[in-house]
Amino acid sequence: MLLMDKTAIVYGAAGAIGSAVARAYAREGATVHLTGRTEATLEQAAERTRHDGGTAQVAQLDVLDRSAVEHHASAVTADRGIDICFNATSNDDVQGTPLVDLAFDEFMRPVTKSVTAHFNIATAIAPHMIQRGTGVILAMAGGREAIPNLGGAHVAWAALAGLCRQLAADLGPHGVRVAWVLSPGSPGSATELQDIGSDVTLLGRRPSYDDVANIAVFAASHWANSMTATEINITAGAVID
Repeated sequence: MLLMDKTAIVYGAAGAIGSAVARAYAREGATVHLTGRTEATLEQAAERTRHDGGTAQVAQLDVLDRSAVEHHASAVTADRGIDICFNATSNDDVQGTPLVDLAFDEFMRPVTKSVTAHFNIATAIAPHMIQRGTGVILAMAGGREAIPNLGGAHVAWAALAGLCRQLAADLGPHGVRVAWVLSPGSPGSATELQDIGSDVTLLGRRPSYDDVANIAVFAASHWANSMTATEINITAGAVID
């Protein structure tokens, strides 16, 4: 198992991507803390993880509440320490309207939420990882395709990438790695990301939730020990670097 005896926190764990990552982490031996705003859906995700033989705990948490994030991180640290965190929270973007027709607050909403959420998470978790001299901070981002009418989503993803790069620069000397997973599409079914526009990917499909979860395991494991300040591209060829 790649994550045996590790402790992971998954933020936004009630969603399709977050719950898939939580199950994958537990499958690989980690004790997983599932956090999110709705306790009932978190418990459902945790039960699926436990049903697969994993160890999962639940905490109702709003990532925009900095003191709540810090309190939870301190509680987890006191229990076992924190090895991994994965941010799968949504950015509440408004899509379908050109920027020129979008109200400023609607444009800024995903940018503000994305940056605030990940800043709160990373800066609450990082001091505990610095103290131990090890840790991995991961985030989920959207693609970089030039798609019309995405509102503030592109700007939010770019801001998140910039934040992750700066975190990696600041935390690298302390043994803490930072990376983000680049994946196109939005959750559709329980098994695969929305396939709208999949004909524009080189593989002719979108990644599955299992694809995202498996990459999250790899990035958190010792196999990726030299990987930091990097974007992990699993867009199936929608984004070509």
